Amino acid sequence: MKRIFTYLVIFLVSVSISQAQRYDTEIFTDVNVTHDVTYGVNATVLAVPLFGEAIPEELKMDIYEPAGDTEPLRPLVLVFHTGNFLPPVTNGQIAGSRTDSSDVEICTQLAKRGFVAASVSYRLGWNPLAETQPERALGLIQAAYRGVQDGRTAVRFFKKTVVEDSNPYGVDTTKIAMWGNGTGGYLVLGVNGLSFYNEIPLASNPTGKFLLDINPPDGQPETPMVVEAYHGDIEGKVLAITPDDAFGLPEGDTTNYPNHVAYSSDFQLTINVGGALGDVSWLADQTVPIISVQSIDDMFAPYDDAILIVPTTGDPIVQVQGLVPIGEAQEDSGINQDWKDFNINDAVSMEAMANAATAGHAYFEGSYSWKSPNNSNNLDEGIVINWWDPNAATPATSPCMGLTWDQCPHPIDPTMMTSFHENGLVLNEGMSAQKARDNIDKIMDYVIPRACITLGLNCLVTSADEVILSSSLVEMLPNPATGNVTISTVENQPIQDIELYSITGQLLVVDRDINNTQGSIDVAGQTPGMYIVRIYLENGFVTKKLMVK
Repeated sequence: MKRIFTYLVIFLVSVSISQAQRYDTEIFTDVNVTHDVTYGVNATVLAVPLFGEAIPEELKMDIYEPAGDTEPLRPLVLVFHTGNFLPPVTNGQIAGSRTDSSDVEICTQLAKRGFVAASVSYRLGWNPLAETQPERALGLIQAAYRGVQDGRTAVRFFKKTVVEDSNPYGVDTTKIAMWGNGTGGYLVLGVNGLSFYNEIPLASNPTGKFLLDINPPDGQPETPMVVEAYHGDIEGKVLAITPDDAFGLPEGDTTNYPNHVAYSSDFQLTINVGGALGDVSWLADQTVPIISVQSIDDMFAPYDDAILIVPTTGDPIVQVQGLVPIGEAQEDSGINQDWKDFNINDAVSMEAMANAATAGHAYFEGSYSWKSPNNSNNLDEGIVINWWDPNAATPATSPCMGLTWDQCPHPIDPTMMTSFHENGLVLNEGMSAQKARDNIDKIMDYVIPRACITLGLNCLVTSADEVILSSSLVEMLPNPATGNVTISTVENQPIQDIELYSITGQLLVVDRDINNTQGSIDVAGQTPGMYIVRIYLENGFVTKKLMVK
């Protein structure tokens, strides 16, 4: 018999509670945002062309909390933006910062549901215009490595604030999820997959893809593209000073500054929207489950196993793995078994199953294969979650120096004089906030039930195996009660499990695998008031109200 974490809404006896359930829906009207919170300091290579060395950069985030919330400990979601590890405009996109419309909307929606959410900036910088494929792969894997360090630093920052600063954001550090959009998906998948440094040079899909042939050039790559002495450890906890001038960095340059080293980087869930994994072999020792949302015809991140292409130039970078290999790896390891046990059958899950069949492969629980109708140009737009104001100014520090998005020429074909706004409409026809929010709502519908299961939250999860039976099938005496309560069936059906819930949905008492027509629970010590008892039989469950005196 499959289980859900809280009883169905129709059984709630409080009118005010039955109107909404925390995490399932937006129960808060307003959100408080703390902007520009510094979560660490580390070295950015963006300044190397100007200063000749990496320089320290403050790492920032914006923290979203439900206004008026009295819950002292809330689950935390860290959200990482897209952008190809480059700033907006330079990356050929309007998006690429923690204030992207999609990131703000996702964090706002999460906070209104009762989560704490943080939109997190991370270090940028690499050269997508490098002449050779190995040089481009070198730049990208180093950029992703810095992103992994920053992602783990962000986790540790919150754990540090709980211990040293009296938990100012009210987070439960045992319930942390990392959410990545686009390039942010690459980042959070890297944090999930990379558990030790040697997984990078030992990447096997294909073998040697993160190695360089330089010592000496003989057709046999042997030098890792990431070296701890130059780039720091995978946690970002160890000071790194370059021993010589390799990798385009001067001797003695500081490339990694340690932050919050006393704390763990552990988290509980990864949510990837439109990203891919550097190498699927990294999931061999996977301990944190991944929810993936990816378009079947994704133009920028391989859906299966393929070469990643530079969006603005079309040049190949490196072979990476998307939703299909990730889903297969999770099926093989069984790390998605908790989700499978619930047999979630809501509308968006059924759509994910149908889309997987359209793509020609089995459905992997936790993997939302996305398929949208082609637009009027017969293009699949992928997962559209961003929108913008064409008349808003581009960043003053960008190549467009404050021109509006409708005036800034896009570099994909300068002879056509296409603006960033016009280029954006190619894969976001009829761009609007409503269009993006509708897609974000679908993503939330898929993500939230699975996040609730993994994080142990009291949510409503719809299961195909949950059948509501008549309450007349079960007797429960005494009621009201002060101590032991006897529960028995009237048609000699064996009781499998008994669960006692508070009226707010908290699971308080569990008795499993009874396999008898009679069972009992002890309510001695429970606060007087109304409770919900759920009794599982072979073909479904019965729900009873219990008054504790």
